[in-house]
Amino acid sequence: MIKIESLDHEGRGVAHHEGKAVFVEGALPGEEVEASVYKKKPRVEFANISKMLRESPWRVKPECANFGVCGGCSMQHLEASAQVAAKQRVLEDAFRHIGKVSPGRILPAIHGPYWGYRHRARLSVRFVEKKGKLLVGFNEKRTRYVTDMDNCEVLPGRISMLIPHLKELIGALSIKKRLPQVEVAVGEEADLLVFRILDPLSSEDEALVRAFSDRHDIAVYLQPKGVDSVHPFHPEQPARLHYSLPEFGIVMPFLPADFTQVNFAINRALVRRAVALLSPSAGDRIADLFCGLGNFTLPIAKSGATVVGMEGSSSLVERAMENAGKNGIANASFVATDLFDMKGVDLQGFDKMLIDPPRAGARELVERLGPALPSRIVYVSCDPATLARDAGILVHSKGYTLECAGVVNMFPHTSHVESIALFTLPGAP
Repeated sequence: MIKIESLDHEGRGVAHHEGKAVFVEGALPGEEVEASVYKKKPRVEFANISKMLRESPWRVKPECANFGVCGGCSMQHLEASAQVAAKQRVLEDAFRHIGKVSPGRILPAIHGPYWGYRHRARLSVRFVEKKGKLLVGFNEKRTRYVTDMDNCEVLPGRISMLIPHLKELIGALSIKKRLPQVEVAVGEEADLLVFRILDPLSSEDEALVRAFSDRHDIAVYLQPKGVDSVHPFHPEQPARLHYSLPEFGIVMPFLPADFTQVNFAINRALVRRAVALLSPSAGDRIADLFCGLGNFTLPIAKSGATVVGMEGSSSLVERAMENAGKNGIANASFVATDLFDMKGVDLQGFDKMLIDPPRAGARELVERLGPALPSRIVYVSCDPATLARDAGILVHSKGYTLECAGVVNMFPHTSHVESIALFTLPGAP
């Protein structure tokens, strides 16, 4: 018998037994279980529950029939508010153990909705010869096998309902073995699918895809090569994807391959909080680093501040400039530059900064700050470990105070931890 003490960053129960850490699939804090070990290492073991001895009061019945097989959601068996609390603990532990810092206060978590929230997804496609069956879905947990699924509770309902029809369509194509994935991109007024094709469609295939598109009122794009090859197939001129930030009067068009947040409702709340923490005002000069489409840049610019967005992708910079124009914003400019290499990047002369890096974080960037430091830095993170590392640099090397931090539940039912933190200079206004 072992007692589960906590959850790890992948949502597994963590216990200690006979001097080893034991990671137990599907176990929750406070539970007592008998476990069968499937993998051993010198200091750790990985196990499955063989018998439940004492169940957590926070355990719930998973909503999705694919839970336990699909690798997309690992925490559906944990009550929703307890999921958020577990992520908050992951964030606080990372600050304490990695950055050796502690936030002055914990921000209320941003959370909900919990189902039908995922507006972007990459579905794998696999024709299983031995079964004579085509599968469309997310990969199984920790394997490259494709989950045999007919629905997905975290996708919008109208997209979830398409999965059986997608299987039927792709199974009827001559290139069913040469179509490895389908990208889902959902906007506020239009939906589309991107078929990754390794061989061209035949004329019969094209007719089938057109009929599918018309029948289900969804645009189909094709991607024969890299991301730059994505193009509309049917209809030839589909409705443009967009999401909105109504509080700021902003509409953000985007293309199928552009990076956008998967959860529109949470993104709105995140932008609202980021702008409030940054506290921009007319006369400020503000940098938005890793700015993407301008998701934060344009709302910040609505304050009257002069905002410079920096981003490594030149195509995203072009899109951000277009979005600024479409929204009538003239006080935001954009620069394509490598924020990991940092050669030729000038970070001087900014009163405030917002940093929203990928999982690798922004170590090179924060190390280059100075000598004139911005009075406020809002850091939006998708990885607690790299945020904590960078927080350590900002606090211990640059003299900032970690004023507050909190989690943003962008991906409910997964172990993914999104968060936001505010750093201020002591004595700065």
